[in-house]
This record gives sequence, structure tokens and C-alpha cells, in this order.
Amino acid sequence: MADEPIENKSLAIFQGKSIRRTWFNDEWWFSVVDIIGALTQTDRARKYWSDLKVKLTEEGFEVSEKIGQLKLMADDGKLRLTDCANTKNIFRIIQSIPSPKTEPFKQWLAQVGYDRVQEIENPELAQKRMKEIYKAKGYSDSWIEKRVRGIAIRDELTDEWKKRGLLEEKEYALLTAEISKATFGMTPSEYKEFKGLKKENLRDHMNDLELIFTMLGEASTTKIARTKDAKGFIENKKSAKQGGAVAGVARKELEQRSGENVSTKANYLSEPEQKRKLEDKNRRK
Repeated sequence: MADEPIENKSLAIFQGKSIRRTWFNDEWWFSVVDIIGALTQTDRARKYWSDLKVKLTEEGFEVSEKIGQLKLMADDGKLRLTDCANTKNIFRIIQSIPSPKTEPFKQWLAQVGYDRVQEIENPELAQKRMKEIYKAKGYSDSWIEKRVRGIAIRDELTDEWKKRGLLEEKEYALLTAEISKATFGMTPSEYKEFKGLKKENLRDHMNDLELIFTMLGEASTTKIARTKDAKGFIENKKSAKQGGAVAGVARKELEQRSGENVSTKANYLSEPEQKRKLEDKNRRK
């Protein structure tokens, strides 16, 4: 599964409400039920959407043609097919939702689309916005640089997988699990449980060394896949295990020499990374 930074690819926030989204056919597609939930404050967004589809059909809106089912992350952490619509059709849908928030939402939606176009034309803007988001959440500059670099390495890896015939997110998730298992002795889901995380992004709760070894495992996997010209899932699975093993050996060597584990239960749920890092530093003095 491609790693996704806060509010960058798979998630956006409107007035405190999470809106899932995905980039498809060169434009954003948004989760319809998430939008309904944000505009109506209902806890039965799916039922609301079911009733609204009937109304839209009666008004001549071709729901089956305008709405696409795309894979988005569900509450259980799995990718599931979800009713989505592009910006044009979302505008049409919200016209049928009686809510004082529709106008601000339209403005927000237009801004989201505009920002994405700018980021495509100038990728540095996307990095700048990402850094600003992490900074506002209390992460240190050194951590942010590693996180951003890790995202670039992850993107390079998934691009390589695409070139080698892997197109399904499920395959990415399985290969990522192999890298993580060989690097840390834990799959991503096991690692999240180890850190006490649920829906949170695991890498946003890794310390500097955890990020570094994650990068090493994925960069090594990319290098090995290219060198061996791995094709298809089976061959790339071998590359993933070998790439992760490179990082795993280095991790174990560091742990042996330092006397401390690289993987820790620490997360940043209760306090920002910068504050925790400072407290850890003071404790060692």
C-alpha cells in the first residue's frame, strides 16, 4: 500500500471532518458518504445516501453513470470499494442536501482541486504544504526531513512495482508486509498494535531510527528488484524479503552495539514528537 502523508493523498479535512479521497483519471474523487456526514452531521450517512440516490434519480441525475466505486481505506484499515464522485458531480449532489454548510464546502472543494493542480505543476508546493502540516502538529525539522525523504523513497518503490507488473494495492500491502517483517520482525499491522495505534498512520508515529530503517528496507528492495529485473508478484516478493533483510541485519547490528532496541512502543498520540524527543534527551543526561 502506498504510504500517504497527512492530508496529502487519501485524506482531507473539512471543518474537523475527515473526507476520504483518491486521485483517479487525473482528478480528485471523494467519498460521497463522508461528504454527506460532514454536511448533515448525521450518524447514518449511508442511509441518507441511499435515500438521496432515489431522489437524484427522480431528478434525472444518472447515479449509476456518475458515481464510481473506488477503493478507499475503511474504518477497519482495509481498502474497500466506496461510492465516489469527482468534483463536478459532488457539486451536483450537494445541491440536493439542505445544509447551511454547502456554500463553504463548495469553496473548500474548489480550493482542494486548485491546490492539487498547482502541486502537479510544481511538486515542491506539495512538499512545502506537507512540511507545514507536520510542523503544525509538533514534529521537529529533522524528523520532518526524514519523513519527507521516506515518502519519496516509498513512491520510488511503488513506481518500480508498477513497472514490474504489480498494479493492485493489495499486492503492495503484502510486499510491504514482507519488507517490514524482515526489517523489524513485525508486519505493519503488528507494528501498529505494538505501538497502540488503530487507524493512525504508522510512520507518523515512528522515531528517527525507525524511519531510517524503514527507508533502508524499501530503498534496498527497489535496488534489488531493478538489479534482478524482478517480474510479477512472486519475484518481487523475494526482492522484498531480501531488501528487508538488508535493513534487518543493520538494525540487529545497531541494537547489539548500542544495547537498545530500535523499535519502541512510543507513539505521538498524547504528545508531539518534538516534545517527546526533548524529554527523552533530558532523561538520558
